[in-house]
Amino acid sequence: MALPGARARGWAAAARAAQRRRRVENAGGSPSPEPAGRRAALYVHWPYCEKRCSYCNFNKYIPRRVEEAAMQKCLVTEAQTLLRLSGVQRVESVFFGGGTPSLASPHTVAAVLEAVAQTAHLPADSEVTLEANPTSAPGSRLAEFGAAGVNRLSIGLQSLDDTELRLLGRMHSACDALRTLAEARRLFPGRVSVDLMLGLPAQQVGLWLGQLQELLHHCDDHLSLYQLSLERGTALFAQVQRGALPAPDPELAAEMYQRGRAVLREAGFHQYEVSNFARNGALSTHNWTYWQCGQYLGIGPGAHGRFMPQGAGGHTREARIQTLEPDNWMKEVMLFGHGTRKRVPLGRLELLEEVLALGLRTDVGITHQHWQQFEPQLTLWDVFGANKEVQELLERGLLQLDHRCVGGCRAEGAEAYQGALTTALHRPRRSEKD
Repeated sequence: MALPGARARGWAAAARAAQRRRRVENAGGSPSPEPAGRRAALYVHWPYCEKRCSYCNFNKYIPRRVEEAAMQKCLVTEAQTLLRLSGVQRVESVFFGGGTPSLASPHTVAAVLEAVAQTAHLPADSEVTLEANPTSAPGSRLAEFGAAGVNRLSIGLQSLDDTELRLLGRMHSACDALRTLAEARRLFPGRVSVDLMLGLPAQQVGLWLGQLQELLHHCDDHLSLYQLSLERGTALFAQVQRGALPAPDPELAAEMYQRGRAVLREAGFHQYEVSNFARNGALSTHNWTYWQCGQYLGIGPGAHGRFMPQGAGGHTREARIQTLEPDNWMKEVMLFGHGTRKRVPLGRLELLEEVLALGLRTDVGITHQHWQQFEPQLTLWDVFGANKEVQELLERGLLQLDHRCVGGCRAEGAEAYQGALTTALHRPRRSEKD
């Protein structure tokens, strides 16, 4: 595949060579030399799909025709603009999500990666993930994405039952999924993640566990278990509302989740986040940035970001949302260099709430060292040590607060103790100034 320019070819070749050398480390590996404020992850949103799945309420569109050259140009422009605006000097990971980014041309992926490499430092061994659906990702196309610089795939498999796939509105069959998975593993060994859903209407625990066991014969080293969330405005929500389908049973979903965790643990997978499991060190470094409350730039229609606009003299982290509708977003990018529709400065307590909410999803919780990156004045002991609700959770064995961290003793119970920690966080302390 011809990439756009010699430098792009050089970067993609260096990335492939680095990947061959790379030894995957855990998420707590050696820090990068740049200060944390100068590092970020990059999310790129491809908003188009072939059809809308029955459960999906993401920002996606089913176009008659995609003006990919215009979309590519705008993605490149916005990436360059926001990188300069943020002052980010090192991009540690790139994630192409959607929508269905495997419908995009590999040339578009290569152009975005080249723009990032020209504007900031994109190390050759950076994790570059592409979401792919089985029907849009034949082996030859996956190989072209690899040549463009992609080195990790996330496959939206969702189910190995054809009846469930039809219920979800998926276009692929279970055979399609396994065929794509096999080809992906051949091309990206050790770097393929798959999604499996649980808690569907009328889904049975035993049959679902059979799917999981079958998947373990075919999958790579990363797997995500996601419980179905019925979202208002989706076709599946409407079917349940009018009684055409039974409502998902939360007790059965909880049983699937607990028993699924046990199956994965026996297969050598480590649960490092509520929904995510890895073995052989194959954690998603991009998602780990989110859970550690690191900076990330959101590129493309409807993308979200969290970063401090240091390049524009800013000193406060902002939550940013790009314009949703692709045509309007492209007009804004062509006029202003980016399509940011909403900017919300994050106050101190808002940022600390995010540190808590995201960190409690992980197996390591929030370490004292990590907490002090965001709150150097008050330690975890200062904030939570004397709180009555926190003490009750500690006594019940639901929470851990020790010399290492604050964290949940059961990964799936984050919501149960997050409220008490948030309440304690907002409570005034004598050591704080008015």
